[in-house]
Amino acid sequence: MKTIIRASLIVLAVAFVFSTWSVAADTGADIFKTKCAACHGATGAGDTTMGKNLKLRDLGSADVQKQSDDELANIITNGKGKMPKYDGKLTKEQITEMVKYIRTLKK
Repeated sequence: MKTIIRASLIVLAVAFVFSTWSVAADTGADIFKTKCAACHGATGAGDTTMGKNLKLRDLGSADVQKQSDDELANIITNGKGKMPKYDGKLTKEQITEMVKYIRTLKK
């Protein structure tokens, strides 16, 4: 009986560790890569075919970087123009991480 309990505790501990790793991997860069890079490009320059067709601004440009964190979060949350909204698809924490990542793209 003690062996079963110990084995169960070990399995739970391992499951917990792996579940926290997946949350930790949810960085702004990871989210950007999966949700945004198809249009905005790997560097945020909007240099993809879709980005060029939509005439996307470079996320590292002064024009984008001068926007407040709240403004950027609002755009991500509610969308803008042809950009889809991510309300309900990303958590507030994930959107905050996205804004932090966009700040790292500053030229």
